[in-house]
Amino acid sequence: MAIPIRQAMKVGFYLFKQKLLGKKKYPLVLMLEPLYRCNLECTGCGKIQKPNDILKQYLSVEQCLKAAKECGAPIVSIAGGEPLIHPHIVEIIEGLVKQGRYVYLCTNAILLEKYLDRLPKSPLLTLSIHLDGMKEHHDHICMEEGVYDKAIDAIRAAKKKGFRVTTNTTFFDGVSVEYAEQFLDHIRPLGVDGMTVSSAFQYPDAPDQEHFPGRAKTMEFFGDLLNRNKDGRWNFNHSPFYLDFLQGKRDYDCTPWGNPCYSVLGWQKPCYLLDEGYAGSFRELMKTTDWDSYGHRNHDKCRDCTAHCGYEATAVEDSTRGLRNMVYSAKAVFQ
Repeated sequence: MAIPIRQAMKVGFYLFKQKLLGKKKYPLVLMLEPLYRCNLECTGCGKIQKPNDILKQYLSVEQCLKAAKECGAPIVSIAGGEPLIHPHIVEIIEGLVKQGRYVYLCTNAILLEKYLDRLPKSPLLTLSIHLDGMKEHHDHICMEEGVYDKAIDAIRAAKKKGFRVTTNTTFFDGVSVEYAEQFLDHIRPLGVDGMTVSSAFQYPDAPDQEHFPGRAKTMEFFGDLLNRNKDGRWNFNHSPFYLDFLQGKRDYDCTPWGNPCYSVLGWQKPCYLLDEGYAGSFRELMKTTDWDSYGHRNHDKCRDCTAHCGYEATAVEDSTRGLRNMVYSAKAVFQ
């Protein structure tokens, strides 16, 4: 698996501590959105659709670091919008690394090469590059030509400078298993340190509402695709239990509190993808959100979601239940 051993161990100790404290709901990854503004308008993204007065706002360095401390999650995923547009993104990343958190910088990589000499060279930092397919398909999703080439060049440059790099791919309805297989094989020679994959989710703000597969189709797709991952053919940056879930081998409920989202609007209820209101603090988010009202069994908007922001935390929690699960998970990490 592509999850670093040190990261897996830190998360393991964190989970053990939460269990000792008797906590039932706790965060695993903070989804930090320091701004919504972006230099692309991708078809499946609704963040850039926010009103102009919101798009002009961004979180301060102090707000970002305070949110990380308040939340306490060992991992922070910095998204947006495009985080490299933020005027103080380097200071935010440096501050999070100084706190000892694992940081995933999610970027379309258009500006990345300009930042490679400024970003901290730390094993705690991973550059997560958005790639939704090969050149023609990716540029179509991004609605701009040349984005794919810039991303590939940035991956090569980042790897040359010693950064840990992963790819982040969303598969939309209409993408065949054969195409996905070809794409994953295509990026292997780049030497990326892991691949993150997910199925597109039809949340209300997304401008394209026609190319989102349902839950059953998603699991059929990944069941076929992941069955072709023989002998470590592809190195996924996921819990093995989450990959089982994507194939329909495990039946999970969503745990949205596992990946809370903090943005210029506050702490988003209940998750990164649904906008059901905001809380002023993490404590308020946990206390005032009616968590039982969400998930594919309880809420119409959630019925087709299989996103890792909702189910990866469930999978990680499951991996600690019993010796058999822990051994299964450990084998995947240490192989």
